[in-house]
Amino acid sequence: MGHELLTPLEMGQADRLTIEAGPYDGIDLMRRAGAAVAAVVLERYPDAAVADVLCGPGNNGGDGYVVARLLAEAGMTVRVWALGRPRGGTDAATAAAECPLKPRRLSAYAPVAGTVVVDALFGAGLSKPVEGEAASAIRKCADADVRVVAVDLPSGVSGDGGEVQGAAFRALKTVTFFRKKPGHLLYPGREHCGETVVAGIGIRDDVLTAIAPNCFENTPQLWRSIFPQPSVATHKYARGHVGVLSGGPSSTGAARLSARAAARSGAGAVTLLSPGNALQVNAAHLTSIILRKADAIGEIAQWLGERRPAAMVVGPGLGLSGKAGDLVLKLVKASAGVVRHVVLDADALTHLSQKRAAFLKAFRAKGAAEVVLTPHEGEYARVFPEFAGDESLSKLDRARKAAALTGSTLILKGPDTVIAAPDGRAAVNANAAPWLATAGSGDVLAGIAAGLLAQGMPTFEAACAAVWLHGEAGSRFGLGLIAEDLPDLLPPLLREILKP
Repeated sequence: MGHELLTPLEMGQADRLTIEAGPYDGIDLMRRAGAAVAAVVLERYPDAAVADVLCGPGNNGGDGYVVARLLAEAGMTVRVWALGRPRGGTDAATAAAECPLKPRRLSAYAPVAGTVVVDALFGAGLSKPVEGEAASAIRKCADADVRVVAVDLPSGVSGDGGEVQGAAFRALKTVTFFRKKPGHLLYPGREHCGETVVAGIGIRDDVLTAIAPNCFENTPQLWRSIFPQPSVATHKYARGHVGVLSGGPSSTGAARLSARAAARSGAGAVTLLSPGNALQVNAAHLTSIILRKADAIGEIAQWLGERRPAAMVVGPGLGLSGKAGDLVLKLVKASAGVVRHVVLDADALTHLSQKRAAFLKAFRAKGAAEVVLTPHEGEYARVFPEFAGDESLSKLDRARKAAALTGSTLILKGPDTVIAAPDGRAAVNANAAPWLATAGSGDVLAGIAAGLLAQGMPTFEAACAAVWLHGEAGSRFGLGLIAEDLPDLLPPLLREILKP
């Protein structure tokens, strides 16, 4: 299946376009969806003594009636529990009429040990918090610790943003159709989905042309075709030069992590710009990384003019003094017309929060570098308090609004990192591991992004690729990971990406 993520509204449009084009009508799609869910139940839970199918009054419930009929035909003992009846004349009503099992009232539902529960109450079409009989059924399933298979999306989880609306099932398996939705990947929805299976039900990929989705699951499929592949005839500066700004003598490690990551991700040359009093500390740890003394903006600007690096990393270990903040702002201004990309990470984001108006003006100046911002949730709240405090916004919404406000590409980090471009495109990452929650991990991510940007990769795609590589490296290493391990985990991943 493709990497596009469809909102519930876009998925509804995909259904309508398919029905209009034929050969399938609405009840055909419903029967095919129910068949896909029934197949998963029979394959994964052949030991289930009873299948309890919980059906809502809408199309999700219609899928459930199809599931119940097919499981009964396969020989399973099936009970149907209904929250109301489908409206007459609808596809759901047709599916209910085709199901020979008499539904029982959901209010009387009581889980039995050894059952498998098929949640077909609401799916992604829910527009209000779950309450009443449905919420009671969810609590009963949780208390009984029964196995749940969700149809489309666990009832109570928002398909748009993954938020839990009142109460929500925790499924072991979720079967969705044609494409995933953002709610399958964004937390806490991802936790409630368990394993998500995407089933084809006859919707053709060409409906995506009319829908024009702008949200994606971050996989190599999204950016592999434009991943930088060096030519045999290239040289180190043609492969991209990255500059990294170092902190003082007691805080140099973060910048070195970024520099090493930029080099490992393919940049041909990396220069660490170091204060004079930190030169000896940095020199003791560097070999392939170039070291340059730079105590003030004048020296940095001189180097920028001489070398015209393709990308800069600013912020890791830089410090929180007012002097450091002035330096960051001046560097952003000095980059205009000279540097194509600036990655602002760590301490630079704190300085951005304190002088946001001045930074935004610099971001919009003529010839300004394209900026990548890499906040975690705490940094995001400091830089964008007006969005962080708006509970109506999902993580996806918040990332897009910040990207649009700043004109930058934003990497909003977390277990469900969102990458957002100022033009509205966004991607949700799903391969991060808990081992990445370690000091210095974010500095490595900033360096990978800069290394890819320096090689000419477009900003949004470079940010997406950096996040995926960072997550994949952490996942493959596993327990015991420290930030220093990450750069050396990149070469085998790069070989896989570049494999013909």
